[in-house]
Amino acid sequence: MELPFHTSFTFNGLQYETKDELYSFAETLQKEGDEYETHIGAFIINWLDDTTTITVKTSGSTGKPKKIHLPKQAMINSAKATASYFKLASNTSALLCLPANYIAGKMMLVRAMVMGWNLHVVAPEKDALTQYDNDYDFVAMVPYQVHHSIDALHKVKKLIIGGGPVSKELEAALQTVPTEVFATYGMTETITHIAVRRINGPARSEQFSALPNVKFSQDDRECLVISAPEISEEKVVTNDVVSLQSATSFTWLGRYDNVINSGGVKIFPEKVEESLSQFIEEPFIIASEKNNELGERVILVIESKAQTIPDYSQVFEKLTKYERPKKIVSLSQFPYTETGKVKRAALLELLQKYK
Repeated sequence: MELPFHTSFTFNGLQYETKDELYSFAETLQKEGDEYETHIGAFIINWLDDTTTITVKTSGSTGKPKKIHLPKQAMINSAKATASYFKLASNTSALLCLPANYIAGKMMLVRAMVMGWNLHVVAPEKDALTQYDNDYDFVAMVPYQVHHSIDALHKVKKLIIGGGPVSKELEAALQTVPTEVFATYGMTETITHIAVRRINGPARSEQFSALPNVKFSQDDRECLVISAPEISEEKVVTNDVVSLQSATSFTWLGRYDNVINSGGVKIFPEKVEESLSQFIEEPFIIASEKNNELGERVILVIESKAQTIPDYSQVFEKLTKYERPKKIVSLSQFPYTETGKVKRAALLELLQKYK
């Protein structure tokens, strides 16, 4: 397959006139680079070879994690949709501070190569943005990195945040930065984001809006169904319960498999966690336990080695009657993914063992 390769593309200031030159550079990265650079080199080699797909592992957003094959043409279409939505032409200055062994890092490379961006590539550290004096038109980060980069965001014109929910505390901190900040919605199956919402500024919104050529609907569970023919031949059925505003916009409510039914009232743990995130310092999740009267009752699970559990009664007053945790459980160590997310299912299994 003949892939578009924009001659304006630069990698840390170096320009490659031919694909052979870039391929040779990628081989050197793979053999001699640091760990994050070997992932970059391996992906570029894979991208430039004669195959028509890239093999990636899903995160489990639409089911159990599995390996899938993404068409390179669909990845190109995704890159062009992002560039169109955010008005990012050739010679855009961008920062890659995400690992290239995950889809988000891979797609920053694809966008840069296809659109002809000036890509600055650094180690995917929590405070990568603070370590350099460069200014950027476009940057993608996970919430953890943004939290450690607030004071350096003036160097970025447009920032997208993915890989996890943006807490109320972080969202509040982003109201004073000059950067245009967007939360993204997407998954490996949709080749990263297919919808975004503005977090700060006059255009701030709770609704996610579709990227070009993307349409939304719902199934009988009220879960989001994504139609993006230029990215996926089949509709993508998610486990995300949404309030559908239109065919191109929705408000995210929570995960179908996490919904708690307490006294006939549906409670979305993620929304309760969002409300509490600015008041509770320890890592925590909202879960449930069986209850004869309510069917299920809400509990708060915190990660703490302390002997005593803090009094959160005043914090709980900010929640509705059914959302308020009826019990607090403390665990000394939560299970986490490689990217720092709490493994909710594994944590709930731990809770069962301790009962």
